[in-house]
Amino acid sequence: MEALLNILSELHPEVDFETATGLIDEKVLDSFDIVTIVAEIDAEYDVQIPAVELTPENFNSAQALYALVEKLMDE
Repeated sequence: MEALLNILSELHPEVDFETATGLIDEKVLDSFDIVTIVAEIDAEYDVQIPAVELTPENFNSAQALYALVEKLMDE
């Protein structure tokens, strides 16, 4: 989780990603951020996020995103 928080903090250091829960709904993250996050997760965790998983629910919080990463690592 620490690596994911670092990835997110590099994009938006002003956001507290440990408590934020509306990253997509509140337009904190944009499409360019999502592309960067997906690439960074691939590099850090060796996990490819399929297009079907690119949903607001999976990107609205760091916890939801990390849960997705863990799920994909288990597959």
